[in-house]
Amino acid sequence: MTTTPQPSLWQTLLTRKMLICIVLGFSSGLPLFLLFNLVPAWLKTEGLSLKAIGAFALVQFPYTWKFLWAPFADRYAVPGLGRRRGWMLLSQLALIGAVVALGALNPVVDLSAVVALAALVAFLSATQDIAIDAYRRELLAETELGFGNAVFVNAYKIAGLVPGSLSLFLADHLPWFEVFAITAAFLIPGALLSLAVSEPAAAKAAPRTLRDAVVEPFHEFFNRHGWQSAALVLAFIFFYKLGDSLATALATPFYLEMGFSKTDIGIVAKNAGLWCSVAGGLLGGVWMIKLGINRALWLFGVAQAVAVLGFAWLAWIGPGSGDATHLLQLGLVIGAEAFGVGLGTTAFVAFIARTTNPAYSATQFALFTSLMAVPRTVINAFAGVLVEQMGWFNFFWLCFALALPGMWLLARVAPWRDDAA
Repeated sequence: MTTTPQPSLWQTLLTRKMLICIVLGFSSGLPLFLLFNLVPAWLKTEGLSLKAIGAFALVQFPYTWKFLWAPFADRYAVPGLGRRRGWMLLSQLALIGAVVALGALNPVVDLSAVVALAALVAFLSATQDIAIDAYRRELLAETELGFGNAVFVNAYKIAGLVPGSLSLFLADHLPWFEVFAITAAFLIPGALLSLAVSEPAAAKAAPRTLRDAVVEPFHEFFNRHGWQSAALVLAFIFFYKLGDSLATALATPFYLEMGFSKTDIGIVAKNAGLWCSVAGGLLGGVWMIKLGINRALWLFGVAQAVAVLGFAWLAWIGPGSGDATHLLQLGLVIGAEAFGVGLGTTAFVAFIARTTNPAYSATQFALFTSLMAVPRTVINAFAGVLVEQMGWFNFFWLCFALALPGMWLLARVAPWRDDAA
């Protein structure tokens, strides 16, 4: 009897579907990292306080509430483009204009306008994510979810190289308007892809009414799990990445206070974090094939929690002179944390995709990822206050402690012995 040879890793990666996941992951990640990395550095450079910068995280509220308008994306199509491609393209084009307009403002003089435009960027980014997540869930077969989401997550993080590294480097040499305009240009490939791809077959069957689009995704989820189990799943989604999300809420201001220049951060910290995160994500995707999603959540969750303590060590060392030893310490800490988080995020996104019913992909995916974004938006808004009251060292120990409830919930939502992938 002959057996069909299994495709190699590169044969699995270099497919049309995986290339689409790469471009869409990049397009999805760039606006968030712009708000998460570039805007705080911009505000810090212009003289705003840590408390104000931390509170600025509240403009990311659309990421936590996007499930409210996701049913509209499920129910209504953009004429001539479809439900998924249409909403992807419209949000991408609007994002380009909003990012350029943001860079034209002065945060000291026009703070209210900066807040409004940053909130608009978050809203458009969240809308793009609704369409992209649904498109990806409908594009990938069940057997492709683990690796496909690993590829997407890595492209998402690679996008952070632009606002978190290139843009910071350019900010030392160019006016902020030009920096934001160049950053916005990196959204163009995603818009071109939205024009080039076709709608997935599953996307053509829209809910018959808006009520169906709003009610049925929630009804199906709670009926499938039962109310108690469904509540535990939602609690797990909230807590699993709470610790590492809070630890990186003020990463750029933390590096600046530790004595590193914007160029140091752009070249050393962001690159060390990026490539270690990519390595963690890709290896996590491969290891998940052997481990299954449940066991990967356990092992990778431990890695991402422990890695947060590296920040506490760097804070304990204190500000340095930016010499080679100091830069090496920064690179090691950032690299270890990024590798652990890369592992954890890969398993986490695969878990969310597995929990989503393809029949209600846009709304359910939006619900889960909205809940996942709550810590980043709400809890992180108080990061500046916590740092001012506790100091950096104690703050990072608190972040480690906040990673533990998510690990405890794994026993109920993803038991170790249940190795279903």
